[in-house]
Amino acid sequence: MFDVKTVSMEWGGKTLTLETGRVARQADGAVLATYGETVVLCAVTAAKSVKEGQDFFPLTVHYQEKFSAAGRIPGGFFKRERGATEKETLTSRLIDRPVRPLFPEGFYNEINVIAQVMSYDGETEPDIVAMIAASAALTISGVPFMGPIGACRVGFVDGEYTLNPKQEAALADGRLDLVVAATGDAVMMVESEAKELTEEEMLGAVMFAHDESRKVVDLIIQLAEKAAKEPWEIDLSDNTADIKAKLKKAVGKDVAAAYKLTDKSARSNALNEARAKAKEAFADAEPQTQMVAIKTMKKLEAEIVRTAILKDGQRIDGRTLTQVRPIEAMVGFLPRTHGSALFTRGETQTICTTTLGTKDAEQMIDGLDGLSYSSFMLHYNFPPYSVGEVGRFGAPGRREVGHGKLAWRALHPVLPAKEDFPYTIRVLSDVTESNGSSSMATVCGGCLSMMDAGVPIARPVSGIAMGLILEGDEFAVLSDILGDEDHLGDMDFKVAGTEAGITSLQMDIKIAGITKEIMAKALEQAKGGRAHILGEMTKALGSARTELSAHAPRIETIQIDKSKIRDVIGTGGKVIREIVAETGAKVDIDDEGVIKISSSDINQIEAAKAWIQGIVEEPEVGKIYNGKVVNIVDFGAFVNFMGGKDGLVHVSEMKNERVEKPTDVVKEGQEVKVKVLEIDNRGKVRLSMRVVDQETGEELEDTRPPKAPREPRGDREGGREGGRGGDRRGPRGGGRDRGPRRERSEGGDPNHMPAFLKED
Repeated sequence: MFDVKTVSMEWGGKTLTLETGRVARQADGAVLATYGETVVLCAVTAAKSVKEGQDFFPLTVHYQEKFSAAGRIPGGFFKRERGATEKETLTSRLIDRPVRPLFPEGFYNEINVIAQVMSYDGETEPDIVAMIAASAALTISGVPFMGPIGACRVGFVDGEYTLNPKQEAALADGRLDLVVAATGDAVMMVESEAKELTEEEMLGAVMFAHDESRKVVDLIIQLAEKAAKEPWEIDLSDNTADIKAKLKKAVGKDVAAAYKLTDKSARSNALNEARAKAKEAFADAEPQTQMVAIKTMKKLEAEIVRTAILKDGQRIDGRTLTQVRPIEAMVGFLPRTHGSALFTRGETQTICTTTLGTKDAEQMIDGLDGLSYSSFMLHYNFPPYSVGEVGRFGAPGRREVGHGKLAWRALHPVLPAKEDFPYTIRVLSDVTESNGSSSMATVCGGCLSMMDAGVPIARPVSGIAMGLILEGDEFAVLSDILGDEDHLGDMDFKVAGTEAGITSLQMDIKIAGITKEIMAKALEQAKGGRAHILGEMTKALGSARTELSAHAPRIETIQIDKSKIRDVIGTGGKVIREIVAETGAKVDIDDEGVIKISSSDINQIEAAKAWIQGIVEEPEVGKIYNGKVVNIVDFGAFVNFMGGKDGLVHVSEMKNERVEKPTDVVKEGQEVKVKVLEIDNRGKVRLSMRVVDQETGEELEDTRPPKAPREPRGDREGGREGGRGGDRRGPRGGGRDRGPRRERSEGGDPNHMPAFLKED
């Protein structure tokens, strides 16, 4: 029934298996990829014809994680997989970016690539398996795909590169989390987060990944030799030479003149006029010819720009290849935010704000590994007005999610440890102008806004976008590219880092890969650009502020013994709720006994801190405490002090004079100051008010004469002889005259607590 084809290899200590012919047989190409016990199914389908009037390549990639793959049921009300999560969106982009350039120019058939995680072993990351499965499915489908590609993840631990580590462990145990996709000849895509790697270390990691990716490419070729379908027969011949010549004659000089204008708006207007003129030149042509002319016009523009750069070193705005546009940075741009910055580089600008929150503001993530929480968020917004256009304004798309994550990766490695700075941090980037690399502007502005908020980052981070013009063996690397240089060039190479090294690297290309020589040149040139930008940022703010904004919450952390956690929380959370209600501060406690107290009012923090310390600390004899009367009895008053401790102030210890009734001195709820007189072996606490100034809390001199030494029982009148025998009867029938119990408790020795009271 099934015609199953399978290939396998040992790779990174696990078996990688690619299988086709068993499932999803109606798709053009379907591959079940298994690595360890992680299984991803990828199916590729392609439309057999092009929609009328379509002039772009509609490739759509969907990556989905099935919760059943990890033996979990989704959270939420619907209990099923819903819209794409951030990780699913980012992985979809990881697949899309390296495969899109490998389709021939002019191929406009719609293609769907759907990758679904069917099994997850908790160790093998499914994103790499999905990239491999997608490449294999496209390769055997018969569509004109100039692959295959291989992919892998690389870590860097103790100076050694590691293959396919678990994503969380890559940075927890090492200094790098790098994902690379490559053909057998060249690198196609790079995505990374690093802990300040040098350019040489980063380049070595990319080359290591390329070598490992080649092994995957060879395996996919083996599968294709067994199971590939017949390649499609399509006509992609370029018959536009005559159209191109006519366009060049009609508007060539206009286009060249437009690209010499340094102002983006003026340049855009001049180009629109040239395009309108070109359209008039083909007004009498067939609709199909008119559509081809529009596409050819874009090629003409690219040719003029690229030739000027390669031959003359002349860029669109007149800069040299290594020159960075003018930078203006300022902090404290907004009055009520916790931290803010306005960062402008040429015609790219962003307003970045930083907000500090408590633990309950953390982002909850529900994924295959279960629930997790993130205390650092970076959100990027790109409204249509930033490029002077009218368009959709709403929820972020895939591009916004990807750009935000790139900036997140750039800043995350320099954040302080949670123990040193226990805040939840949210950075928001609102792009207000864009003409090239708003994501790198977000890195610079986001860094400044965090420093303005008082986040003690390790070092400032800057970012720069590099471009590439490649014709044959000739190439030029461009620093700080414009939007047009991005659209008309061959590479978008973004590098972020500190003065000590690289924290993030992302590369996308539009050609069939770049070489080690080009990448080394781009990294070295980017290093100089990053240093220049850091210098300009330092003019606005050189290091993090030492004080938080007055509008930011304060958080204090205390450590208590784990055995005291239940005392702070109380039965059903009663105690901790009372602390929050009474003081107004937020209180969070974890299983290790770490308590975080937060409030914008330092007095509320101190009140909650004192309350908690009172619960967990043991009272000291002779020390004075603030307390509250919680219960009044005939013989005295019980006072709550140190938050969770109660002690008895005997009526004789309320004043230096005789007190008939405790209610003559105190009432329930009254704040009093008490001194600890005694703690018995059962933990019962005896307190005194009379030796403490109730106004100032200072200890008073005890004016009462010291009590006489207690005589042995056996020597008392009427007592037993020797403490054991003797006639115990007093005047009333020979027994000892004890007197009325109430009178006895209020009089007699003031420093003696009867046994029956100690038992209360």
